[in-house]
Amino acid sequence: MFTSTGSSGLYKAPLSKSLLLVPSALSLLLALLLPHCQRFFVYDLQAVKDEFQIWRLICGRIICLDLKDTFCSSLLIYNFRIFERRYGSRKFASFLLGSWVLSAVGDFILVEAVQYSFGITAARNLPSGFLAPVFALFVPFYCSIPRVQVAHILGPLSITNKTLIYILGLQLFTSGSYIWIVAISGLVSGICYNSQVLQMHEVLCVPSWMAKFCSWALEPIFSSSEPTTEARIGMGATVDIQRQQRMELLDRQLTLAQFAHSRRQRQQQGGMINWNRLFPPLRQRRNVNYQDGRRSEPQASPPLEVSEEQVARLMEMGFSRGDALEALRASNNDLNVATNFLLQQ
Repeated sequence: MFTSTGSSGLYKAPLSKSLLLVPSALSLLLALLLPHCQRFFVYDLQAVKDEFQIWRLICGRIICLDLKDTFCSSLLIYNFRIFERRYGSRKFASFLLGSWVLSAVGDFILVEAVQYSFGITAARNLPSGFLAPVFALFVPFYCSIPRVQVAHILGPLSITNKTLIYILGLQLFTSGSYIWIVAISGLVSGICYNSQVLQMHEVLCVPSWMAKFCSWALEPIFSSSEPTTEARIGMGATVDIQRQQRMELLDRQLTLAQFAHSRRQRQQQGGMINWNRLFPPLRQRRNVNYQDGRRSEPQASPPLEVSEEQVARLMEMGFSRGDALEALRASNNDLNVATNFLLQQ
């Protein structure tokens, strides 16, 4: 699903863009130009407990001092930007804030448990950076993003649209000796916040006034322009492949433009969207002759049989059953295309 929406980049995801640019730039600055300042960003819980250096809970949990962690966490944030588009920047920021605060408490508990149980002092060796909220985002990623099989390998094993994200998370999980403490506290905090335990989502949230101020002050800086209608075709492709890619690109652009126009009409007039009118089956529209400069009306076809499992997956993501059915029929039961249509709302 993330690869299908990758062409739109960081459009409608200013918070994700800021989390990509600012911490990464500061990590490179500290590593290359200001290595003597890295001591101020060390995540040292022992200093917090013994010397009451509370500021280390903030400085030590924002900027990564290891460039490998910076790279992996940036890639994961880029892939998790879909949650900001779906829920909005304020709700996405509230999730990150809640998981960041809860994971700090979890780090203290896990460090004390490890020292009490095994006699290992891990308080001075925790990795720095905005890592716990990144691990926490795996919880809604696992719960709300449908798993779509892409290929089979070695019989029962299969590659899905989520496999590479999990591999990247595993790479980050194994990048240090005690990063597993941060990972576990991040996952637990994500579960607590996502399941609304003790109404954490109402206590740890970004106030509306702060969201409005940040939107006014920071969104003009980190907002991305709407993706252009042109896309680059691979230089090594043959003429037939280029033509097919160009037709599929025009096909997708047409459907999204029609959907946006129809949504504006629905908001003004009310009523349901006629998906079959907006998105006729793709196989029919691939036969349209683009060289003639005009399109022929696609012939009506009987409703397709829709898999209830795919409908359930779309409903788990928060879409209504009616929209899920129509989107799957319009996309010829292609779950990725149907999800992409619905996420453009």
